[in-house]
Formats: sequence, C-alpha cells, structure tokens
Amino acid sequence: MEQKILGLHHITAIAGPAQRNLDFYTQTLGLRFIKKTVNFDDPNTYHFYYGNQQGEPGTILTFFPWERVKPGVNGPGMATNIGYAVPEGSLAFWADRFTSRRVVHGEPGEQFGEQYLPFQDPDGLQLRLIVPTTPDPRKPWTTADIQSDYATRGFHSVTLTVRSITATATILTDIFGYTLVKQEGNRFRFTTDAVAGAAVVDIIEAPGDAAGHVAGGTNHHVAFRVANDEILMHFREKILAKGLHITEKIDRNYFYSLYFREPGGVLFELASDNPGFTVDESLEELGRNLKLPAQYEPYRAQLEKTLTPLKY
Repeated sequence: MEQKILGLHHITAIAGPAQRNLDFYTQTLGLRFIKKTVNFDDPNTYHFYYGNQQGEPGTILTFFPWERVKPGVNGPGMATNIGYAVPEGSLAFWADRFTSRRVVHGEPGEQFGEQYLPFQDPDGLQLRLIVPTTPDPRKPWTTADIQSDYATRGFHSVTLTVRSITATATILTDIFGYTLVKQEGNRFRFTTDAVAGAAVVDIIEAPGDAAGHVAGGTNHHVAFRVANDEILMHFREKILAKGLHITEKIDRNYFYSLYFREPGGVLFELASDNPGFTVDESLEELGRNLKLPAQYEPYRAQLEKTLTPLKY
C-alpha cells in the first residue's frame, strides 16, 4: 500500500457544557453523533465524536466538553478555523438557519475562488461552510430538516495560524506530501491529491499577533490520516529524521495515534483508519451507548453517575 497522508482524519476542540455542544452539532449543524466515550486522560469528562453517515475519517470533529471551562483565545501556534464542505447553492439555507437559531455568523465571502459562510459554535469556535470548486462526493448524514442538497460533506479544510510559515510549510510539503497551490495576502493554501475531500490546509502567517490560549472554543489538535498503523510508523521515522520529538504509537480504540508539535507550535496527530468506529458498535448504533476504554470499564457505574446525563 502506498505510504501517503490521506488528508485530515479528525480535529479535536474544547467545549463548554456537554448538552449544549451535543445539541448544536446534531440539531443545528446536522452532524451524526457517532461516539460517546471519555477522555483517556480525564475519564470524568466526555469525549464526543461527530461525523457523517459512515463515521469516515475526514469528517470527524471531536470535543472534550468541560462544564466550567474558561474561554480560550486563538493565536499563532494554533489551528484557528475549521472548514466544512457544503453543496453549491446551500449557503442561503444555512444563513437563514443560523439567523433563526441565533447562531453567531458573518456575511458570505469568497476566498481562493470559493464561497464561504463564517460562523461560531456556542463556545466561540470559529468555523466556515465552504462551497468547494469541485463538488464533494462524500455521502452526508441527513436529518428531517437538513437534506442532502444542504448537508455538510465533511471537512473541507483546516486553517493554521503561525508566526512564520517556513518550517510549518516544510512539514506539510516534505513529509506529508502537500503542495502549495495558492496565496492570498498572508494566507497560503496547501492541498493533497491523495483524497477528494478534507484535502486542504490553509496557513495564515501572523508574525505580530499575540499568543493564543487553548481552552473553551478553541482547537486542541489536528489529526492527519493514514491508511493503517504500519504506515503510521513509517511516518514516525520520517518525523524523527527531521529532529522532532514524536510519541510512541498510542491505541485510541478507534485508531492508532502519534503526536508531535510542529515547529510553528500546532499540535499535530497522525491517526490510522483502522480499526474504525464500528469496532465496538454497529453502524446503526453509533453514538447510542457510552463506550469506555478497557482500563475504565471497571469504573463504569461510578462514571455513569459522574458524567452529565444527556438528552437526545
């Protein structure tokens, strides 16, 4: 199998109240809730996963919801915006929907020849709906009031903000196989031809911006996709050869992971497709049950009392 980075795998962000986060992403944005589990490092906190109908890599947005988290601030060394692909002609639907649901959003704009609609989730996380120049072929999750003509297809892009683009760009091009294709002002667009969707990384160079702070309403890390954990370890060797520190392979139940901080400060993860989100639930039952890592299963009764009860 060819050893390639296959675009984005998932993006993980930090949220406030769990119920508010669940309601927004399933009811307002219309994503599928595909996994309810806990933070490996803090099992008294949920770890939510949202995606498309199949729970495919490249559509997976995850959250650590802390009920009393303080707001974070975007800045250099962080992923500062998430872009979702939507069909042509759908932005008016979304603008009306956001207005009726009192979602903070801006006016439609255009960047790199693509129309977009900026908005924020209830914690202030910065997102965009983007109409790609080439229609996105991925099958969406649809709901009673968000049909296929409007529904998100998965990630279009992620935006990174750094003080200097050079070292971060080198990771993308020399290790991950991305190509710099366009520039508008201080925004640089990198793409990979390895996948049809979730293939774009934008970098904003902001040398004078104040440092950010990762907390509520900000992104914690960005995960890039590989086909399996054998290829994962191939990339570990490439990253080590660049003189960067990278973790050992970590079993996250639904994928295998490596973590490293790229030179611009953004926390990167590499994540495998295997074994996938149906390893402990059927496709039909995704997101319905609390799934615990093996080390926390003996504490299930206690955790079920501690974790915030959720209404669907």
